[in-house]
Amino acid sequence: MFDNLSDKLQKVFKHLRGQGKLTEANIREALREVRMALLEADVHYKVAKEFVAGIADRAVGQEVLDSLTPGQQVIKIVNEALTDLMGGQAVPLNLIGRPPVGILLVGLQGSGKTTTTAKLARKLTNEKRRPCLVPADVYRPAAIQQLTTLAQQLSLPVYPSTVDQRPEDIVKGALDFAKEQNCDTLLVDTAGRLHVDTELMEELARIKAILAPSEILLVADAMTGQDAVQVAGAFHDSIQITGVILSKLDGDARGGAALSIRSVTGCPIKFIGMGEKLDALEVFHPDRMSSRILGMGDMLSIIEKAQEAFDEKQAVELARKFKEDTFSLEDFRDQLRQVKKLGSIQQIMNLLPGMGMMKELKNVQVDEKEFVRMEAIINSMTREERRHADLLNGSRRRRIAAGSGTTVPEVNRLMKSYDEARRMMRQMMGGGPTKKKKGKGKKRKAFFPF
Repeated sequence: MFDNLSDKLQKVFKHLRGQGKLTEANIREALREVRMALLEADVHYKVAKEFVAGIADRAVGQEVLDSLTPGQQVIKIVNEALTDLMGGQAVPLNLIGRPPVGILLVGLQGSGKTTTTAKLARKLTNEKRRPCLVPADVYRPAAIQQLTTLAQQLSLPVYPSTVDQRPEDIVKGALDFAKEQNCDTLLVDTAGRLHVDTELMEELARIKAILAPSEILLVADAMTGQDAVQVAGAFHDSIQITGVILSKLDGDARGGAALSIRSVTGCPIKFIGMGEKLDALEVFHPDRMSSRILGMGDMLSIIEKAQEAFDEKQAVELARKFKEDTFSLEDFRDQLRQVKKLGSIQQIMNLLPGMGMMKELKNVQVDEKEFVRMEAIINSMTREERRHADLLNGSRRRRIAAGSGTTVPEVNRLMKSYDEARRMMRQMMGGGPTKKKKGKGKKRKAFFPF
């Protein structure tokens, strides 16, 4: 999402680091390049101007110029300024109040409100809350059915609204319905328009008066760039939004909206949409986003993804199996499934520190289907073969390849990956190296799908 901005900023900083001793003149020249990079990323021109002016004095101060690493000091200042520009720290949802706590989702048509409503419901469910979904968009064809279907996928209650009802009446009925369903949160998906108009704002104002929501969240399409900032300003002026959810930030968005909205409207970005799946909604952390933009990676987000995907009891049991060298192909298959829960490998790679600076890796096309092929190979084995990999002789491997629709070399590569993972992890667990078979002492390179 911030690829172009990241590339340009990293070129500026690389030039600064290469100069050794910095002067006020070359720092100001670098900051002009930073300003141009921000403008090209579709950052609001006033925001870009104020941003550069705000860091100029600090960057040309004596503590930077006299530093042993002035280039790194400038990067540190820019990092801190970017973080402040986007709000400084994550802002949690306000869920305090008498249940059901109301959350109103608003926005223009096509911004992704309905899907985002379901994503937010899933996130709240993971936080041990019980949300009720309310389809209050009676104008867009199939909007009610779409949210109803998504609610069923999440096994959550949804208010049975119909297109012949007034949105205000739907919200009134939903309040009583949520109490009957023992729900503590009410997520209301409202209607949108192709553009901001008086009729839309008046309807939202009436719904707001009935619901008295603790949060009014604007769902803004990040792909629209500065238009998203203008839309946020218009909604805030009319109904006083409390936060923003930027959708479609995984696409070709230049990132300007994420860098401008907080400064222009004063409203924090609370979540960002990073894909179509219902789990692709992330809390917006300004410091982590700044690190991503500057190519420093985002290890905290990787750790949080891993904590969500991996079961603690399974991890303890897995460690025991590695240490005792009883890690089977069934366990290997389970780990492949867990890794898939983290998201695409390309997304994970983009969160690793330094990946933004390594173009040869950043542009690598990862074959996500390799996981599917590896799992198919393991599924084609008998239970005895999965538990005792040493049984896999040549004839068995040919049978497995035929059964999984793969080739014998692919089966062999999978086995190399399995053997290497078992050997490495057992050594890390302090169990010592696995026993090598005669004639198999030569180190083998493991095959991975990335």
